[in-house]
Amino acid sequence: MKRIPRLFAIILISVVSGVLLSACSDRQHNANQGVTINIMQSKVEDNTQFKQLAAKYEQIHPNVKVIVTSVGGGTDYLSTLKTRMSAGDEPTIFSITGPSDVSQFGSKIADVADTKAAKLALPGTLDAVKDGKKVLGLPFNLEGYGFVYSKKIFRQAGIDANQLKTYPQLLAAVKKLNAEKKQLGIKGVFSLPGQETWVMTDHLGNVFIAPDFKGNVKTSFTSKKLPFTNAAQYKRMLDLEAKYSAGNVMQTDYSQQVSQYFGLGQVAMIQQGDWIYQTVASIDKKFAAKGIGMIPIPLDGEAGKMPVGVPNYWAVNKTRPKAEQTAAKSFLDWLYTSPEGKKDVVNLLHFVPAYKGFSGMKMPDPLSETVFQYAQAKRTTGWVFNGYPVSWEADSLGPDIQKYLSKVMTWPELVSDTKQAWQNLQSTK
Repeated sequence: MKRIPRLFAIILISVVSGVLLSACSDRQHNANQGVTINIMQSKVEDNTQFKQLAAKYEQIHPNVKVIVTSVGGGTDYLSTLKTRMSAGDEPTIFSITGPSDVSQFGSKIADVADTKAAKLALPGTLDAVKDGKKVLGLPFNLEGYGFVYSKKIFRQAGIDANQLKTYPQLLAAVKKLNAEKKQLGIKGVFSLPGQETWVMTDHLGNVFIAPDFKGNVKTSFTSKKLPFTNAAQYKRMLDLEAKYSAGNVMQTDYSQQVSQYFGLGQVAMIQQGDWIYQTVASIDKKFAAKGIGMIPIPLDGEAGKMPVGVPNYWAVNKTRPKAEQTAAKSFLDWLYTSPEGKKDVVNLLHFVPAYKGFSGMKMPDPLSETVFQYAQAKRTTGWVFNGYPVSWEADSLGPDIQKYLSKVMTWPELVSDTKQAWQNLQSTK
């Protein structure tokens, strides 16, 4: 009679042990299945490099799959992002540009204040994406822009780029380059991509609009009116680039501007930023490494200052599963705080870091080094275009600039129309 309960106990223990082992096995199996991070970002010029980083991260973290989708150039990033969001095909990480994007996608964006990267972000770089104590994005990097020029062409023309600090000085140099086009073997002084409104509105426009808001992106985003006090200077710079550009301005896009006209030495300079280095290097590595420089766009009262700011922020999608969100934050921390990630941020992506912990690292190309030096010397102006009212550039300033260049709108009409559009959009907030 005593042997039966003992046998029953043994059987019971065996069954329970089997269940427990099975449960542990299932948890281990689920852990080994890993997680997939889908990243959607707008810097198409860095698509290859981001995919290389993803592959490296997967090797180090075999339970994580990182898929990178880059949208931009001829495809509108925001429209594509909105389509994916509404269709339920939501990325784990997506790029945003500042307050206007935060206002549009705020219901999707997780607080990343608990990340290592957020704690190491340089002063001021998180201001555009802060909501109280919440941090709703992590900066990609710092970027700067101006006139990227060919040292060889300037040298042949006897022009010292560092002396072109005012508009009259720039104008004299442009006229000299234009007069010597045949001898210099160029088709024009500039190449203005009239098809790409952002070049003329976000970047060129920012030079002349930023002073109205003291270079503060959140001030521009909340301002009810656009003072546009430097509209006349904006016009003369746009006119200068258009008048002395190679080819048909309205038929020129970003790719032609950078790859064809500048990359092949057909123009002396273009209005662009440090992000074009990779493209120029893919055409002529020696020219990119040794033959190019960058100077600020002259503005009365702000001579010798370069617009430097955060171009994009990484946002983590809080509607995705917690495991994805955790993995996403870990990936971003690895990118900006680990020894391997930091090296690739500088040497592979050619990013000017927006974080502490990069001291002693040298920028690997002349354009990034220029931005870094201006930032270190605090000879910079802010970026406010990421705080333009939602749709203002796309629906008002951009189309109006193209109408002006096509001679179907006068400049006074443009100024009046864009100021009214700004006010209308801000009054509906």
